[in-house]
Amino acid sequence: MKHHQHPRESGFTLVEIAIVLVVIGLLLGGVLKGQELIENAKVKSASNDISGVKTAYNAYIDRFRRLPGDDGPTLADLTARGGSWATVTAFGSNDGVLDITAANAFAPGGEEVAFWQHLRAAGFIAGNPGDAGLAALPRNAFNGSTAVAVNTLAVTGMPPNLSTCMGQVPGKAARQLDAQMDDGNPSTGSFRATLGVMSTNTAPGAAAANYSDDQQYTVCVAI
Repeated sequence: MKHHQHPRESGFTLVEIAIVLVVIGLLLGGVLKGQELIENAKVKSASNDISGVKTAYNAYIDRFRRLPGDDGPTLADLTARGGSWATVTAFGSNDGVLDITAANAFAPGGEEVAFWQHLRAAGFIAGNPGDAGLAALPRNAFNGSTAVAVNTLAVTGMPPNLSTCMGQVPGKAARQLDAQMDDGNPSTGSFRATLGVMSTNTAPGAAAANYSDDQQYTVCVAI
């Protein structure tokens, strides 16, 4: 009698399937962890940039006894300083008041272009002192712009003061920044958040009631 050898059935064993699932889990965990690290790095960069603007602002006042952006009152007064100052194109009225409204924070008007040009010419922040218009505004870690504006109670609910603002900040990052730098509430304290239009640098306005991970915000921090 002949014995017929049956072909071995192919397929994964339970052990092999378990190993594959473990590997997939590790890969997914690594991807999620990597995304978290990237998000945290962006938040840290934004926090450092906000603090850096405040430091540069105060250092400029210490050195020149004038406000960056308000320094002037003629262009010649600035370009005569030589070096990087020779490329500056904007100047202020030197009246001790920064003319930068919240409405034109991301649509540079008043003395905002001068503000960034003067800080760069003085060497307090990086960049080309000759950049003008929208190009004068630094980019933030979330691919939006960084601006400064004089806030009012009618706009963000904060007392009148100069603030550093960042546009296009994701909700999760805005919440984290607020918690780190203030009280975690978008409508109280020295850190305020305005609900923004997606992928747009929205001018600072009424403070949001809460944060949503599905939205983007313009955040402003008092200097």
